[in-house]
Amino acid sequence: MWDGEATASLGVAGPVPSSLNATNTNGETVTLNEQQLTRAAAIIAVGNNQRIPARGQLIAIMTALTESSLRVLSNTSAYPHSADIPNDGDGSDHDSVGLFQQRPAAGWGTVENLMDPVWSSRAFYGGPNGPNHGSPRGLLDIDGWQAMDPGAAAQAVQVSAYPDRYAVNQPVAEKVLSAVSGASLGSDLDCARSTGDLPTNLPAGFPGALIAGAASQLGQPYVWGGGDFSGPTGGGFDCSGLVLYAAYQASGGRIRLPHYSGDQIHAGMGIPWTLKQPGDLIFFSYPGAGGPHHVAIYVGGDRILHAPRTGDVVRYGTIGEFAGEVMTVRRLA
Repeated sequence: MWDGEATASLGVAGPVPSSLNATNTNGETVTLNEQQLTRAAAIIAVGNNQRIPARGQLIAIMTALTESSLRVLSNTSAYPHSADIPNDGDGSDHDSVGLFQQRPAAGWGTVENLMDPVWSSRAFYGGPNGPNHGSPRGLLDIDGWQAMDPGAAAQAVQVSAYPDRYAVNQPVAEKVLSAVSGASLGSDLDCARSTGDLPTNLPAGFPGALIAGAASQLGQPYVWGGGDFSGPTGGGFDCSGLVLYAAYQASGGRIRLPHYSGDQIHAGMGIPWTLKQPGDLIFFSYPGAGGPHHVAIYVGGDRILHAPRTGDVVRYGTIGEFAGEVMTVRRLA
């Protein structure tokens, strides 16, 4: 189990206190450690990234405080493999996982998705940038949520059997929001640091911006031929569409790749496999084939970021998914 490892697919930039004490409406003192506050910072950073107003961020923090005490929880009774995903401990609430205790069976996302603080925060906020497209409904999909009592708004999303419990943590959430309100999705990359060999920080400049640009589209559906320089088209991205979008955005429009992996493989410079670095492109070809059938962005260790196939979404994956294939590394400059 990877207890205590950071799981956000994008890291958090901004100050995070080492601890915080606050009192809930029951008069109880709540003490949060740095790890819990880092989880809160991820929720806030996603909110800042998506221009969610402070009231919406407050509701999200209240919800995660109530559901998980701001911890990424596995659920080994329902999903044994969740123990192998970075987590802050094991929960046992039916088949719920993650910060917001969202249920894969209810359509919120996969276990892997929901144990990623960035994904689960995007799912909770919902709206046009949410990964679930309104089903299940996130906060922004609730009509009139801005005028609701924050506890009632949290309940409207979570549909809990205990609707009054969210309001108890409102003063705690207010103090947390004040303490880490400057958080943003920044340079840290703590995605699945299972062996410690992934970079703690995104590389500076273009390579890091390339990864961050692609990661901003996590959860977008795979659509064959989808994606252009401005974002998803046809409702999503294919593998080369994601790469051309990220490269264009990260380079300020200077890199305009073609929309086909067989052409993209000629861009940049060839890199020996042993010298690959985060931000490099990896092309996958079937043995004996004349060209690649897939391209992904390397993020370190065994990890890649890509739009895999029909029925899937933009997500993190592993090089091991393509065992036995020919792999070619190219570096854009």
